[in-house]
Amino acid sequence: MALRPICVAGGTGFSGSDGRDMMPEAFEKGFGATRAPHAIEHLSDNGSAYTARETKLFAQALNLTPCFTPVASPQSNGRSEAFVKTLKRDYIRISTLPDAETAPRLIDGWIEDYKETHPHSALKMASPRQFIGAKSN
Repeated sequence: MALRPICVAGGTGFSGSDGRDMMPEAFEKGFGATRAPHAIEHLSDNGSAYTARETKLFAQALNLTPCFTPVASPQSNGRSEAFVKTLKRDYIRISTLPDAETAPRLIDGWIEDYKETHPHSALKMASPRQFIGAKSN
C-alpha cells in the first residue's frame, strides 16, 4: 500500500489540543477513514504540541505510530520544506488572494491538484498519483 503524506501545519501558539483537533480531519482527508487499517507512522517535529503525552496517545488511538524528526537535523525536514516551497511558488504566488482568509479555503484544492496533476521532475514529470499508478501496473 502506498503511503499518502498528510500535511498539518502549525505556527506560533500551536498547542497540543490544536494538533489533536487537526489530526482526525487531516487523517480523513488523506485516507478517507477515521482509523488506519494497520499502523502508519506519523512523522512530526519535536514541538511540544506533538510530543505531549496526550497527543501521542491520541495518535495511537487513530492507529498512528508517533515518530519524530531528529533534533537539530535540517535534512529530515527537506521533503516538507520542498513541498512548502512548491506550494508557495506554484499555487500561492499565482493565485488571486484578496484577503488572508482566502488561502486556507483554497489549500485543499491546491493539494489535490499537486497530487493528481502537478508534474514532478523526480517522478519523470508525472504527478504522484500518476507515478504510483504506473508502478502498480
